[in-house]
Order: sequence, then C-alpha cells, then structure tokens
Amino acid sequence: MAEIRPFAAYRPRIGMESKIAALPYDVYNRKEATEEVRKNPESFLAIDRAETAFDDSVDTYDPKVYEHAASLLKKWISEGRFVKEEKPCYYLYEQVMNGRSQTGIVACASIDDYKNNVIKKHENTRADKEQDRICHVDICNAQTGPIFLTYRANDELETIIREVQKKTPVYDFVSEDMITHRVWIVDETENIEKIYKTFAEIENIYIADGHHRCASAVKVGIKRREEHPDYTGNEEFNYFLSVLFQDKELKILDYNRVVKDLNGLSDDEFMNRVSECFEIQKIKPEDGPYKPESKGCFGMYLEGVWYLLKAKEEIKSTDAVKGLDVSVLQDYLLAPILGINDPKTDSRIDFVGGIRGLKELERRVHSDMKVAFSLHPTSIKELFDVADAGRLMPPKSTWFEPKLRSGLFLHELT
Repeated sequence: MAEIRPFAAYRPRIGMESKIAALPYDVYNRKEATEEVRKNPESFLAIDRAETAFDDSVDTYDPKVYEHAASLLKKWISEGRFVKEEKPCYYLYEQVMNGRSQTGIVACASIDDYKNNVIKKHENTRADKEQDRICHVDICNAQTGPIFLTYRANDELETIIREVQKKTPVYDFVSEDMITHRVWIVDETENIEKIYKTFAEIENIYIADGHHRCASAVKVGIKRREEHPDYTGNEEFNYFLSVLFQDKELKILDYNRVVKDLNGLSDDEFMNRVSECFEIQKIKPEDGPYKPESKGCFGMYLEGVWYLLKAKEEIKSTDAVKGLDVSVLQDYLLAPILGINDPKTDSRIDFVGGIRGLKELERRVHSDMKVAFSLHPTSIKELFDVADAGRLMPPKSTWFEPKLRSGLFLHELT
C-alpha cells in the first residue's frame, strides 16, 4: 500500500509566488530558458536551468552549473524569498485552465513504493536525461519540481479536499498563460492523519507525468542510502516531492506526429499503401482541420488536404499496448510505410503536443514536414491498463495540461 506522507515545505513568501512559479525545466530549450530568465530574473527557472547564467561556451551539464543552482537557491532562501513550514503538512494545489479545475494533494511519496511498483510507471526513462536531474537534486539538496501522480478517485480524500477548499487559499494567482493557481495548507492534525491513512489503503499510485524526474529523485535517494548505511528509512531523502490528482479530474491531450518525407514513395503510392490497413475519407476544406472524435480514427494532412483514416477491424487489438491508437499508427503506418522504426531516435519524425492545436500541424507541413497525423487522446483508463499490466507505452503517448509549476514547493533532503 502507498505511503504518502506530509512534509515541511520551503515555499515562496506571500507576494513572491507568481514571480517565482515556473513551468517545468524540460519544456524549454536552452535559448528559450535563457530568454525567460532574462524577462523574469525571479523565475525559479533561474535555478532549475542554471546554465542560463552562463554563455553558450559553458556546457549545460558542467558541474559549475549545478553549483550555481545550489548557491542561488541558498541565496534566495537567505534573502527570505522562501519560508519553511514549521511542521510537516499536506498542501492542496488547484489549477484552473479554460474553466476546468484539477486539485492535487502535495506530499512526499516513498522511493520504496517506486522500487516495489506500488507506484506504477508507463514509460521508459533515458539514463542521460536522468543524470541531469540527479546532479541538480543532489547538489541542491532539494527536489524542486514535483512529480505528477494520479490515483483512482477516492470519496474520503475528495471530502477532505472540498472542505479545505472552503477556506482562503494561501496563494491565488493567474500565470501568464492564463492558468489560475491556488494553494491551501492542510495542517490540521485530524486531516493529516486521515489523508495518510487513506492513502495507506490505496493499492496503487500511477505516474502521470515526470518519469525522468521521478527516476532521478529515486536514484538520489538510493545514493544517499549508500552514503548513510545506518539510515532508518525515515530520512527525507527516502521520499520525493509529488502532487497526486484523482484520475477523474485529469485530461490527457492528443500527442500528434509530423514526418519529413514519404520514405521515397509518391503521394499515390503512399495513399495506396495506407489504404491496405485504413479506410480513407477526404475531409471537405470547410470541415478541416480534422480532430479525431473516437478511438481508432486518425487525421492525416497531406498536400493541403485533410483525411480521416479509420483503422480496419483486422488491425485493431484488445491488447493493452497494441490496442493504443499511438501503437496502431506506429505499427501499421509509420513503421511499415514510412520507415519510422524507432520514433525515439529517428530524426524524420517530430511530435506536437495537443496544446499547440491542429493549425500547428498544418504550419509544420507547410514549412519543414511532408505529412501530419492527428490522434485521439490516450485515456486515463488506457494508461492504468498499461501500467497494471506491467507494460510500457510507446514514446510520446500522453500530453497532460496544465503543467505543474516548479518553485511553489521545495522538498529539502536533509
């Protein structure tokens, strides 16, 4: 069963929260991150992406980049930009985007639950991407970006959440992207005990987003255990910063694909090959761009025309992974027809998050790509089914919005 425990967070001093809160470090490239920090030097991105303080001659992963991050974090704390909670608490973190609200419980999850698969994964991680955050967390001695976790809706937890939300939040601000952020402190002993005991009865927690951050946090915890062989298991380094949301409140957006060429095929040859496994229907110009409305349907944009592709019955599957739309597209079109055998490494394919809209697919086809595919979003149930089966989704299967902000909660490891 899951151990989800309270912690004494460092959090922004009231009045600083909207300046400090930053999108996750990995949504920016170096140039974008540098520009963002230039515009707002008080953004937590200055710590999460500390290479922004150096010119391009300094490598992103240079040890002095992490040392600067740790130094800047200490400086900001000493200047009073952050305050530390007097006792371990839970927190509520609500985000409102386009009128839709989701509220998570901010807490610390156990690295043992991750190792023992109580906290389930659905995505592989890459060692090179892990190493960056391992260095950042270890040298800063803090986890600065929360892991996005989800659990099946629970009535008792929902009752506590709704009661706490009747109080005045400690933070309430709207970020530049028009997303509302609200935070409440859950410091009542009764509620703390109820939340802890209720999570202890939940069989599984699932990683929704942040697999690399999670794996990195766990590896730092294991490293600290090796450095302290007399550890008790109660030290903070045995836990990692998380926000846990009910599954019913979350929304997964589509994660679309664009490809540079038709793998040497003419347009007609390509369409003939596609028709072997998919029914093809041309979309009227006034009805485009085409957004798939159901599982097994795909949009395709080629030479200025949108098409609806319907997977034929013989290629559909009830298998947790093979039945995913991202798998159907990969296994019956991208790989056999376009030669995209490894989408993780093939430079001919790119991925466009649904937050960018379908017009972005058209723009890419008219600029640097040949063909685009729009997909129906993977569902939360499909994510749970894959994780419960101990399987992994293809890369770029899910896109969650809104993104959790970094810098609102810091978890110190010692």
